[in-house]
Amino acid sequence: MDKEMEFFIFLIENYAYYKNTTGDKVLRLWDKLELTDFIYGMYEMYHIERLENAFEDIDKLIAKKQMQDVL
Repeated sequence: MDKEMEFFIFLIENYAYYKNTTGDKVLRLWDKLELTDFIYGMYEMYHIERLENAFEDIDKLIAKKQMQDVL
């Protein structure tokens, strides 16, 4: 397993804990909103900053996608 995938799994599990949910539910949401590949691709930025910064960024991405779906 490459370092990007290891971090991605770490990110999913920690984001799930932060949101008081499960990793599979987080991944389903990201897939539904078509964010999974984008978030995976953010490895270079997310792995060097505080995890909470990544969570805040992901929350903003989710909110933006959900607003687009409403419109």
